[in-house]
Parts: sequence; structure tokens; C-alpha cells
Amino acid sequence: MKIAIFDLKKKKAGDKELPVQFSEEFRPDLIKRAVHALQSAARQRYGASPGAGLRHSSKVSKRRRNYRGCYGFGVSRVNRKVLSRRGMRMFWVGAFSPQTVGGHRSHPPKATKILTQKINKKENQKAIRSAIGAVLNKNIVEKRGHKVPAEYPFIIDSAFEKMDKTAETRKVLIELGFEDELQRSSVKKVRAGMGKVRGRKYQKKKGVLIVVGADCPLIKSARNIPGVDVVPASSLNTALLAPGTMPGRATLWTENAINSIKEKKLFV
Repeated sequence: MKIAIFDLKKKKAGDKELPVQFSEEFRPDLIKRAVHALQSAARQRYGASPGAGLRHSSKVSKRRRNYRGCYGFGVSRVNRKVLSRRGMRMFWVGAFSPQTVGGHRSHPPKATKILTQKINKKENQKAIRSAIGAVLNKNIVEKRGHKVPAEYPFIIDSAFEKMDKTAETRKVLIELGFEDELQRSSVKKVRAGMGKVRGRKYQKKKGVLIVVGADCPLIKSARNIPGVDVVPASSLNTALLAPGTMPGRATLWTENAINSIKEKKLFV
């Protein structure tokens, strides 16, 4: 499969044959599994304190004629703690038991629970190849909601990696036809639900993913553009290519990135 190479002014500079990794069949089920595996590995374990709801004495005897016992008083046999007494009469309140006020939860979340989901290495590599193939399909990309130029997909000249100013990087992306996409990904929306009070009030859409050959100035210059991510080819994963398990993210490949994937035989 050949696609066009454009320079920074969107002038055609030739064609390039894509390596075999770009011709993988579209497998949305595998992509979804791989993204879920990454998301689960990023989850932080949480759980109730082992002593929550159990930090008081609630020993009440159920035996006949025991002092401070509750035998014969017509009360259910749940754990109770003594609040006060008058003579031989005790005043209790339910405690410790899950259904009582001040008691522990029946089945609380436990920090020992293993949340990570495993995926086989070959499955993960195939999922990445499938996600790479999906970003070259303009129909899948547009179905995801991206606004791409008419010439998409194409490769950008490696001179793009040397851009060290955010304003210049934005200007090149607009020149290449991604102005509508940059506008789309810059819209900030207030999240619906309780997430607003949990440190994630705003939501933004994912924009263009730029894949470079190796560490370069572009990684820093593009990170302040809303929605845009820059990643070396060796660090590609399904979460970047298919955010939220939805394949077909608008992706811009540099010529160095294509060469790196071919020479290092990545994801094979």
C-alpha cells in the first residue's frame, strides 16, 4: 500500500510504500480488549479500612441469666453495645453488624483485589497493528467524529519533527488542513455527573495523534495544543490509537516514524 508524502506546505513530495504492519485486518474486538487491559493496569486499588465499623466492643451475651445479657428481652440477636444501665436493665444499640447504624459494610471493596486484566503478547501486537490499519481508513476516522482534510491519509516530511515552537506547529497543522479538527478538540465541555466535584470537571475531545521516529523537539512544542498528542513510534499503544476503545483516531505519521516501524520490525 502506497500513500503520499507531503512537505510542510502541503505540496506532494512523493509516495511511500507502507510496511506490512499497516495492512492488518480490522479487529475492533481485539482493540477493545487491549485498551481495557491498559486501562485496568492504570487503576489505583482502593478499599475500606479493615477495622471500619468494628472499632468498639459489642459483646452482648445471649445466654439465660447472664449479667448484661439480652436473653428474654424480645430483641433480635444482633451485636449490641451497652450505652447505659439502670439497675439490671441495660440500654443497648445495634452495632458491628452490617445492617445496623455504625456497623461495617456487608461486602466492602478490598484493596487486595487484583484489578488488572491480562492480554497475551501476540494478541496485543495484533491489536496495535489492527488499530494502525484503522487510522488509515478515512471512513472509520470520520465515523469517530474527526474532521480531516480531503487528502487524508498522508505522511508528513520528517522536517516537521524539528519544529520547536508551539505557534509554528499549530500553523503547520492548519496548513495541512487540520484547522477544523483543532477547533473541534479545543472545545471544553463541563462533565455531566459527580465527576465535576472529583477533580475532573471539564472534558475535551481527542484530536490529532502525531507519530514521530524518536525523541525530538516536536514532542514539547505540540503538547500545549489542545487534543494533540505526540508519541515516538516505539511507544505506540492501542489507548493512543483508539482512545476509549473507539478505533480510528486521526493520525499524522512522519517519514521517520514509518522508517522506524519498518527497520525495527515493531509490533510484529
